[in-house]
Amino acid sequence: MRRPRSSIALPIIAAALCASAQAAEHYGIGRPATPAEIAGWNIDIGRDGANLPPGSGNVERGRVVFSEQCAACHGAEGQGGVGDRLSGGQGTLATAKPVRTVGSFWPYAPTLFDYIRRAMPQNAPQSLSNEDVYAVSAYILNLNGLVPADTVLDAKRLAAIRMPNRDGFVADPRPDVKNR
Repeated sequence: MRRPRSSIALPIIAAALCASAQAAEHYGIGRPATPAEIAGWNIDIGRDGANLPPGSGNVERGRVVFSEQCAACHGAEGQGGVGDRLSGGQGTLATAKPVRTVGSFWPYAPTLFDYIRRAMPQNAPQSLSNEDVYAVSAYILNLNGLVPADTVLDAKRLAAIRMPNRDGFVADPRPDVKNR
């Protein structure tokens, strides 16, 4: 009598999974993350500004930090270079050659803080203080004409900025996706 292949394959798969679990235990591979490790990476900022940290920064300080940490890639005034262009482009999204920058494309200002803190500068991500990230955010928003030169940003002020393209994205109509 011949057994169906599925009745043979199931025990083989189960044995392989058990062997894998035993190997991990035997060799000491992996461990649960500690609460401190999780907290160190739990730094995401909501589009509404949720989880923005304490601190503040102004445009002038942002200009200094940007020139020291960002201009080599993004250009002296955010016009682009090795890194993406950060300023300009307003009014171009509906044209044949849209210019996607923080000022023309990004829908929420707090995501600028999140991205800078998490990923910049590229050679040393997460190395800027919260104050420097607020300052660089203020400078980039100023380059785009979205805040005046005397602006001091903190969590409340950053979350209150209404970006020009806030309503430029289409909600996902699929029934399994929550639209906010």
